[in-house]
Amino acid sequence: MITTPIALTLTDLGWDDHFETQLHDASEVPVRVTRVHRSALSILSNAGAERLRLFDRGTAQNYAVGDWIIPGAIEGDPPRILGRKTIIRRRAAGAENLAQLIAANIDTVFIVSSCNDDFNVARLERYVALARAEEVEPVLLLTKADKVEDADTYRSWATEAFADMSILTIDARSAQTVETLAPWCGVGCTVALVGSSGVGKSTLTNVLTGRQEDTAEIREDDARGRHTTTARSMFRMSTGGWVVDTPGMRSLRLYDGRDGVDAVFPDIAELSLTCQFNDCTHLHEPGCSLLAAVAAGTLDAARVGRWQKLVDEDDRSTESPITAAERKRAESR
Repeated sequence: MITTPIALTLTDLGWDDHFETQLHDASEVPVRVTRVHRSALSILSNAGAERLRLFDRGTAQNYAVGDWIIPGAIEGDPPRILGRKTIIRRRAAGAENLAQLIAANIDTVFIVSSCNDDFNVARLERYVALARAEEVEPVLLLTKADKVEDADTYRSWATEAFADMSILTIDARSAQTVETLAPWCGVGCTVALVGSSGVGKSTLTNVLTGRQEDTAEIREDDARGRHTTTARSMFRMSTGGWVVDTPGMRSLRLYDGRDGVDAVFPDIAELSLTCQFNDCTHLHEPGCSLLAAVAAGTLDAARVGRWQKLVDEDDRSTESPITAAERKRAESR
């Protein structure tokens, strides 16, 4: 295997004491995963870039872009995944309750939304919950502000929904964006870009890295874009950090993200603990604090409904087959 030599240290790659303490001995050489293929991993170390073959079929799904691994000492031995600092994941498609890994060891999630029909508070709440569940800092980037006359309106909506978050209006094509996002993109830092297809993630990746990959304009009829990124990949940014570009997500179902949901709706989550019944569904029970607050006009019913929907969805994401069957029987009565 021919490697591509580049002058990088492990620290440049994001290595720190969290991973150092997991090494068994000095003979272990850690590498970082930059892309997951069907039966191989693209990896990067201070020796350069390589492709590591996975001999066990079906194991690629166990690895995430951004993982630190120790290759097997003997060809054919599976790589050992070092304990992750963070893992961004969602519920996989299908009936089974399985997690799909998006990226690992992420410091910041850049949630990208454009100032057009793509802007959707309910969807953004899902992305924020995804990040908060792992205690990863979410930053909201509003793109395409130059194409609308009321960009300030979109920023106002975002600020109202996420008062405790950094919210930036950027031009994904502008070199000025590199300076704007520099506080999160320094040496050894890793950020992930998430959002719908066509909002400017690939364009933003090009600007942050200096790469020149083809991108596609959004369709004017529905503000959606063609998929320009088909797989998660990690690239080095000009500021010294790393960016994981992800394909546009048409469906984002939470997986074991209740803490993240409650972090997005802290007031609702706290008030729900004061309901008369511990198993209150917040639909019709007497003594429900949420229903009382909605009736009094101190809580928005639509916002409570979005919280409840995410809570119910997350509860189902990790329930056992037996519990799921019992729930479905009860719902059919």
